[in-house]
Amino acid sequence: MKYQNENEFRKANLFGKGEPNVNFAQFFIGESFLNPLTDFQNGEFPLFNVTFEPGCRNNWHIHHADKDGGQILICTAGEGWYQEEGKEPRSLNEGDVVVIPQGVKHWHGAKKDSWFSHISIEVPGENSSNEWLEPVTDEYYNAL
Repeated sequence: MKYQNENEFRKANLFGKGEPNVNFAQFFIGESFLNPLTDFQNGEFPLFNVTFEPGCRNNWHIHHADKDGGQILICTAGEGWYQEEGKEPRSLNEGDVVVIPQGVKHWHGAKKDSWFSHISIEVPGENSSNEWLEPVTDEYYNAL
């Protein structure tokens, strides 16, 4: 379901909007927010609800690992986009799950006319790292 109104979106976003995503803002176009769902700083498995304002998306990026690794997205509120390099963009809705293997170049974010949130799970892997790449251009994104 699309949410253009932030107050309506807040009612649907059961895991909460969180705080501005200042540490990774340089890798996003638009405003994003992080809400930690676990006590990851004290050893609990890190789970975050990531919220994107309408039109917000992250840059192309790759989750690297020598073994295992990758990312899982569980869409929780609003509507968004996910795209792997060389494939058509996939429309995301509440309840969708995206499994992203390590080494796959991709991006994800909100649709231009809806708030969007997903739970982000970084799949454990050996020697894991994240490589941030080029932004998804306005020209490309606005044509979706």
